[in-house]
Amino acid sequence: MRIPRPTSHKLFSFAAALSSGFLLVLTFPKHDLAWLSWVGLVPFFLALSGSTLRMSLSLSYLWGFVFFPGVFSWILEIQGYTLLHHAILGLYLSSYVALFGIGFSLISKRFSLAAGLFLAPCLWVATEFIRANLGFMALPWAFLGHSEYQNEWIIQVSSFTGAYGVSFLVVMVNAAVTALLHPWVPWREKAQTSSRTLRAGAWRVGLAATAFALTSAAAFYGYTELHEKVSEKEITVSVIQGNIEQDRKWDPKLAEWIMARYAGLSREASPDRPRMIIWPEAATPGYVLKNLALLKNLVLMIREINTYFLIGSSEYPKFAKGPIDPSKGGNTALFFSPEAQLLGQYIKVRLVPFKEAIPYQGKIPWPRFIVPEGRRTYLVPGEEMTLLSLDDGSKFGVLICWETLFPDLSRAIVKGGAQFIANISNEAAFGETVFPHQFLAITTFRAVENRIAVVRAANTGISCFIDPYGRIPAKLEKNNKDIFVEGHLTHQVSLSRKRTFYTLHGDLFAYACLAISAVMMALSFLRRKHL
Repeated sequence: MRIPRPTSHKLFSFAAALSSGFLLVLTFPKHDLAWLSWVGLVPFFLALSGSTLRMSLSLSYLWGFVFFPGVFSWILEIQGYTLLHHAILGLYLSSYVALFGIGFSLISKRFSLAAGLFLAPCLWVATEFIRANLGFMALPWAFLGHSEYQNEWIIQVSSFTGAYGVSFLVVMVNAAVTALLHPWVPWREKAQTSSRTLRAGAWRVGLAATAFALTSAAAFYGYTELHEKVSEKEITVSVIQGNIEQDRKWDPKLAEWIMARYAGLSREASPDRPRMIIWPEAATPGYVLKNLALLKNLVLMIREINTYFLIGSSEYPKFAKGPIDPSKGGNTALFFSPEAQLLGQYIKVRLVPFKEAIPYQGKIPWPRFIVPEGRRTYLVPGEEMTLLSLDDGSKFGVLICWETLFPDLSRAIVKGGAQFIANISNEAAFGETVFPHQFLAITTFRAVENRIAVVRAANTGISCFIDPYGRIPAKLEKNNKDIFVEGHLTHQVSLSRKRTFYTLHGDLFAYACLAISAVMMALSFLRRKHL
């Protein structure tokens, strides 16, 4: 067979990386072509096999620069966010794919392509884990495993490994398919002639068998888990979706109208006899505990309906002109008794970088296109996760919007004794984009990881109930729309006392992948090039 010239190699490789990045974008909401995730990396892996380190770096950046800006296209809706910001985001996130590409290329050259493909799942999980935990730059969004949120059997493995375990399986299957196809793809003269292992073929069968065995084991575990009942005890909860546009939320002239809308929707939910009614993040149009008029109307409504209320409220201006005393509140969830007594509050612990808090403000001279001149934020974070209790002893924790992305926060709540999680959110600023759907996909993993129900109340949607297995038995919809509609939704919520391996031990699986990757990278630097 005629071997293509080097220029043709590059063209094939670039086209393969581009197509692979595009295919993986389609696996996420709202396209939801999740089946593509199991083969979508194959063109990228084929392009990497046999490439030089420089070429691998270029291909990895190219893949990332297609994938990440595509998945994060919804950010362009944010006022002040430009294509320049989007390009910077793409380059930053692509650097993690570049780290994977370098590791894959080094291991393949210094050991064998077989070693590179066998270790590809560990390398990929390691880069996802670093991206999810790198200080204020942490962004645990768009893991490959997140694309499988509707695959009920497979995602149950998250109760041991977190979402990283699902990513591991997806990459392993892609690696196995790559191994099986490689001998028939004449893109790499070097890879075809330099490795006896390729011609032997036994390792390809071994990798395929390993991928099949692990995926089958995960699916079987998921099948058996889905037939278990987490708890016999349930409570009835109602969520309210006010659908208040972002530019109207803080207009003082609309305060009475906003409160009337939420009160009206709460009264509509009252005949369902909910044990608790939940309003979204920052639902109140003012600082409830400091505005006597707002507080009085709220107290009268709660006493009238006579049930517990969890209400999102900003208890001081989000963008104040000076420092704020942390003891006076923050982005808060207020918990009221049926008698309208304030039983407790939770102040948001993890703030959104550059939106709610400027990282290392005063220490890092951020360029003006990132932090405009004069921009100051003083939203003070809370200090700890808080448990709230009903009078029957049922306990729950609260996650406010962005916090749902971080599994350590939900683990802390559940380890502390929470029996379900309330997630309140305001996503109006993102318009009618895929943001709420991608956010919901990630949130389902918090339920599976801890085997706990998650109740979601969002200002413009998606408001829904997620059961302890990541399924969505009830979602607020009108006219086939689940965002930018108003209404209420009532459903039964399981109260779980079960603690999963992941809840108790956290990211041991991801740490193992990180350690294996680091050791193999080190050995690759020390070892002579594989012949």
